[in-house]
Amino acid sequence: MTLPISPPILPMLAKSVPAVPDQPDEPAWDYEPKWDGFRAIVYRDGDDVRIDSRNARPMQRYFPEVVAAVKAALPERCVVDGEIVIARPGDGRARLDFEMLSQRIHPADSRVRMLAETVPASLVLFDVLAVGDDDLTGRPLAERLAALDGLGLDGPQVFATPRTTDPAVARRWFEEFEGAGLDGVVAKPLADRYQPDKRVMLKVKHARTADVVLAGYRLHKTSTASTPLIGSLLLGLYDDAGQLQFVGVSASFPTARRAALHAELAPLVVERGDDDHPWSDWQDPSTMGERRPGAQSRWSAGKDLSFTPLRVERVLEVGYDHMEGTRFRHTSQFKRWRPDRDPASCTYAQLEEPVGYDLGSLLPGAPGTA
Repeated sequence: MTLPISPPILPMLAKSVPAVPDQPDEPAWDYEPKWDGFRAIVYRDGDDVRIDSRNARPMQRYFPEVVAAVKAALPERCVVDGEIVIARPGDGRARLDFEMLSQRIHPADSRVRMLAETVPASLVLFDVLAVGDDDLTGRPLAERLAALDGLGLDGPQVFATPRTTDPAVARRWFEEFEGAGLDGVVAKPLADRYQPDKRVMLKVKHARTADVVLAGYRLHKTSTASTPLIGSLLLGLYDDAGQLQFVGVSASFPTARRAALHAELAPLVVERGDDDHPWSDWQDPSTMGERRPGAQSRWSAGKDLSFTPLRVERVLEVGYDHMEGTRFRHTSQFKRWRPDRDPASCTYAQLEEPVGYDLGSLLPGAPGTA
């Protein structure tokens, strides 16, 4: 490639804040929806297209349809920053589907191409780093956004993200767009140059709590026979059929707390072969799918996902941002034990459901929105 910027470039990042920042009299912030997909730095030099992940790992082989869309929609020579997303219809409204997106990282080219045809991805852009021979990274965001507007991107597979300088609109987006699978709002300084791998932007994400059942644990990677340490707690919620479903883990503990937890939970350990545990079939690979912990996946190949089952007697409160299907999208945060709660009362019904919002209103004509 003979672009004014050479790969790899690490993307500019954001730090978490509790609320959308106010706008001064002279606009200083650009507000945008926070997309839930794969961050992508895209380089195009004629027919040569490279798509890098957040960690600068090439991803173009996993998204051949995005490569084709880039060639059709973007200038002959450019570098842009955005997010690869997949939209899926449901209940009359389309929303983002991160789980389907994650299936694209697959070693089999035949499967990648089958998914590219049946569930095509889209590219949402929010920054321009270079066009032609011009390196724009040293220019303020306001000028880079003007360059983005000049590309005239309106689909059906490559889009410019919605944006506003009105904090009231951004706060409304924060509430409404979650129903389409987006997970917050980003505020970007309009006067700043592009700063790779620096947390100079602000992100506001949803913060919620839930009471969940403790059903097992995994040992920490540094755990030894003489000093056993808890790595993560395995959490569950009861579905409408009364079955305990795996919803995620809580894992961030200081070393001293990991050791204390192991001693505290020792009396609850279930012996293997005890059929009374709701996940008693944890050793059967045919049951270790969406509803059981322990399944190997493209993300966990080679990792030890075995766990120690515990008697289902304890309830804890955790913090989480949002759900992806029936699970927490990210690792939850331990808040406190809830000795006052009966495990059977910990159901999906307690979770806050965002009002549905049609993703087609944000990405008109994108695959999966019709």
